[in-house]
Amino acid sequence: MMKEIVNGFLSFQQNVFPERKDLFKSLASNQNPKALFISCSDSRLVPELVTQQEPGQLFVIRNAGNIVPPFGPEPGGVSATIEYALMVLGVSEIIICGHSNCGAMNAIASCQCMDTMPAVEHWLRYADAAKTVVEEREYETAEAKLNEMVKENVIAQLNNIKTHPSVALALRKGKVRLHGWVYDIESGKIIALTPGGKSFISLSDNPETCFE
Repeated sequence: MMKEIVNGFLSFQQNVFPERKDLFKSLASNQNPKALFISCSDSRLVPELVTQQEPGQLFVIRNAGNIVPPFGPEPGGVSATIEYALMVLGVSEIIICGHSNCGAMNAIASCQCMDTMPAVEHWLRYADAAKTVVEEREYETAEAKLNEMVKENVIAQLNNIKTHPSVALALRKGKVRLHGWVYDIESGKIIALTPGGKSFISLSDNPETCFE
């Protein structure tokens, strides 16, 4: 596997970089991304590929379950990155993107035992609001329950991110918009939250929709 990774770098260095030399030169001393993209660490979702953005255009946070802990007295790396994105980089769009067949959300929806992964178990507690909503409903299949868990988690994390002072301030000043997306791996389609999180609709058919 490492040989493939190194060969990929060599191909980039020899074939891709020379063709994009001016772009990378312009990025060498500064960046000016317009969007903060928060997604899952899952290897099947690559934000820059899905959105076809160039280097320097997205500021990205990736973790298990596209989680955003609510702001608290001991903020962690996610909180610090959000604050930096807004206060220093001045991003104007924040996208929280879940995806189909998410392992983290499946662990919650199926009540998997995580005794051997205490850190993961603790981390996924930040999705408890989504879990509570999902558990109140009946589902015909485990897949249907998982799909709802993925969507409800996006809503829960959007509500969490609004507790961050930098986000609250930017929202009050009208300097940032929040978006909730779910990416389907098999079809390549994205559904997006409507204002207030009432429903998910096709992003392709409704490119201007946003959560807030």
